[in-house]
Amino acid sequence: MRTFIVIFMMIFLSACSSLGVQPWDRDLLAKDSMQLVPDYLDNFFDEHIYFSKEASSGGQGVGGGGCGCN
Repeated sequence: MRTFIVIFMMIFLSACSSLGVQPWDRDLLAKDSMQLVPDYLDNFFDEHIYFSKEASSGGQGVGGGGCGCN
């Protein structure tokens, strides 16, 4: 039974591994708007402001308290 589960999971997890991106779709995926973080500096400042207002330390690598002077 355990062997059946392992084989089933291997087939299940590798079912879509052979699918690739078509050449005509690569231009759409290469756009900046498709990135996980489209604008790095905007994301950095938003996270800094959020953690400064929440008065947290740590989390995203921001040290100190809620004064925002890090």
